[in-house]
Amino acid sequence: MAIVYHTHHTHNEPHSATDAGSRLNWLRAAVLGANDGIVSVASIVVGVAGASNNSPSFIFTAGVAGLVAGALSMAAGEYVSVSTQSDTEKALLAKERWELENLPDEELSELTSIYEKKGLTKATARTVALELTAHDAFAAHVDAELHINPDDLTNPWYAAIASALSFFVGAIIPLIAILLPPAPLRIPITFVSVVVALAITGSLSAYVGGSKKMKATIRVIIGGAIAMAITYTIGKIFRVAGI
Repeated sequence: MAIVYHTHHTHNEPHSATDAGSRLNWLRAAVLGANDGIVSVASIVVGVAGASNNSPSFIFTAGVAGLVAGALSMAAGEYVSVSTQSDTEKALLAKERWELENLPDEELSELTSIYEKKGLTKATARTVALELTAHDAFAAHVDAELHINPDDLTNPWYAAIASALSFFVGAIIPLIAILLPPAPLRIPITFVSVVVALAITGSLSAYVGGSKKMKATIRVIIGGAIAMAITYTIGKIFRVAGI
């Protein structure tokens, strides 16, 4: 399941940087979802091809079933995950609002302590805390204490739809690759198509994650190739055994 990451701004971080970080996190989630779709459906269709002696109807049925099931599973999992996180964030925000209304002195001391730990002197930290509290106490506290932007909570429906779509886009590649070519070329063309697609997603994943492209790409390709090899072998074994 693709996972959606969240970034929150601090008082020293411009909104443009926050927006850029958010976009990169959504891109990372989309790339991971597409990668899941590629590997999952590729493994299914080559396994069925091995078991059914390249029967187009069996391959198509299994591939579409895997695509739909995978996309729905991704959407459901992402919706539950993001909903849980969103509920937690909303509860924390409500708790912070209550504390500011009922325990203002304690909250001011807490904010002062946070800025002291960041390296400010006690006097400067208190001045900063007082000024921020006077300007917008709630915004100051949720930023410094919780690192949450209350205006930028992720919508679980958006996350679910994005996750399902990214899985679908990835899954459609091996499904098309194995259905269009003539029977003798289905497995080789599917294998090559999947390797190329995984090279692209691996490179994109490394880019948005700031890691080495070659290492990440090779890791993704090897993982996908092993998955296809295993499922194809199992399919061939079942066909030979007449199961």
